[in-house]
Amino acid sequence: MEERLQKILARYGVASRRAAEQMIVDRRVRVNGNTAQLGDTAVDGEDIIEVDGVRLKKEPERVVIMLNKPRGYVTTLSDEKGRKTVAELVQDVGVRVYPVGRLDLNSEGLLILTNDGALANRLMHPRGEVNKTYLVWVSHYIAGAEAAMRDSVEIEGRMTTPAEVQTVKVTGQTALFRVTIHEGRNRQVRRLCEHAGLTVTRLCRIAEGGLEMKDLKVGFWRPLTEEEIEKLEA
Repeated sequence: MEERLQKILARYGVASRRAAEQMIVDRRVRVNGNTAQLGDTAVDGEDIIEVDGVRLKKEPERVVIMLNKPRGYVTTLSDEKGRKTVAELVQDVGVRVYPVGRLDLNSEGLLILTNDGALANRLMHPRGEVNKTYLVWVSHYIAGAEAAMRDSVEIEGRMTTPAEVQTVKVTGQTALFRVTIHEGRNRQVRRLCEHAGLTVTRLCRIAEGGLEMKDLKVGFWRPLTEEEIEKLEA
């Protein structure tokens, strides 16, 4: 079956679709000895596709999954302290997948894992500006704290981009916010809350890069559809 070249390159983990398109424009891709042009198609496994003179080698099938991470699990494949890891929750995926970004020990919610290094790098790089949305429960609430949460704060020597903060519910000194950030900086949402004088009692990521966790049960995973993967690559 003929497919767009950039789709084949992305599936092989060469680059994201957008980056693969640029590689074609830069005349770095050949099909059956001929320099490819944007819009060209090929048959994977039949046509000879080369990038920078090197023939594509068949890589393991790309796997991208969504996990609803519970509290109490660290976002690593192994832990020297003996804590529970997300690897334990995805043992039945069939291939080794790696977390894209992190959710700290006491945070929960949507976590993407994949064996596609190019996709992982695209999602984690700050310049990618992949939106991430959280529900955040806090205590010690005072009126106006939302404004302080929208401030830029310094993390590891760089200022963050302003967050979007929506107040969902306030009950006395407790509140629930919906917070969207455009980076993946270390403990960014918790630091915004600390900056506003708030104490986080629960933090759950519910969306990332146009994907929503919806009704996925805690501790369970599911594969992403091709349409969902395309959203991440857009």
